[in-house]
Amino acid sequence: MASIACIPSVPAPGDAAELRERARGALLGLAVGDALGAPAENMKPSEIRARWGRITGYVTDDPSGTDDTEYAIFSGLLLARHGSALTPAHVEAAWHEWIADRDEGPFRGAGFSERGTLENLRRGLAAPISAQHRHAWSDGLAMRAAPFGVFAAGRPAEAARLVAIDGSVSHDGEGIYGGQAVAAGVAAAMAGAPAIAVVAAALAVVPDDSWTARCLRRAVTAAHRGERAVRSAVVIGGYPWTDLAPEAVALAFGAYAAADGDFEQSVLTAVNMGRDADTTAAVAGALAGATQGVGAIPQSWATPIGPVRGSCLPAMAGYHVLDVADLLAADSETEALT
Repeated sequence: MASIACIPSVPAPGDAAELRERARGALLGLAVGDALGAPAENMKPSEIRARWGRITGYVTDDPSGTDDTEYAIFSGLLLARHGSALTPAHVEAAWHEWIADRDEGPFRGAGFSERGTLENLRRGLAAPISAQHRHAWSDGLAMRAAPFGVFAAGRPAEAARLVAIDGSVSHDGEGIYGGQAVAAGVAAAMAGAPAIAVVAAALAVVPDDSWTARCLRRAVTAAHRGERAVRSAVVIGGYPWTDLAPEAVALAFGAYAAADGDFEQSVLTAVNMGRDADTTAAVAGALAGATQGVGAIPQSWATPIGPVRGSCLPAMAGYHVLDVADLLAADSETEALT
């Protein structure tokens, strides 16, 4: 990747056809990364190698996404409904309508941050108090942030603003920053920005002295030395929780930077680093999918991705990420014209 000392600006988004191809790349890339990384979640690279060697494709007969894909669809539908007028009240109402006031699937809300949010909402707490739980720093917002970058193509600051509104119900501090970095990075990639500018866009929307920014800088600096160096620069050895937003987001951007935006290598690098592999690969897949477009995703990886099953969020059952991508791409074009 080029030197960070000379960073090109984010270009203007392309025409409607290009926006649609990049939007489909971003969200299908997220779902593919999620499905590829799910079997390696919470594993060490040594454990991955002992079981599969190097993962180069699906390692299960029935690959499917996790809560990452279902929550991304949730946020995408919420954004398609409200657009740039999104408010915390809209987000809170959607959590009640689509999750908290319904029976949950077998994943039961999935991650710790989502579990804590649901418990608070069911107790009658409202945003931002609903985000006051023990895992507000998790990568639960980062995993659902890509739709905001798709919607705000070429406008990283707007993507960061909107995803923070979404996150106000469930996250705080570094959890918000992680989501903002991902949303801004995808927004830059949607406009065809090179990888170095995508990383710069992510760094520009988070506080310079934040844990997230420090991890991002370390990961990208180490990227030219490969995945082992990225992992060593970011992962806190011996720490049991793998869903730390600063760590997971940095690993994803490090994988993307190491591959210079190439889709296959971005995703496989993230998967083979382990830790929260479904989320890191989903984020890397969203960034690289937006960069290269849906055509860069191998057909053998794309074909198994169907409508989600609602295993975590039953209200999302039957939705396909490509349908959500098309909705957001159309909204993005409309926003650009107004």
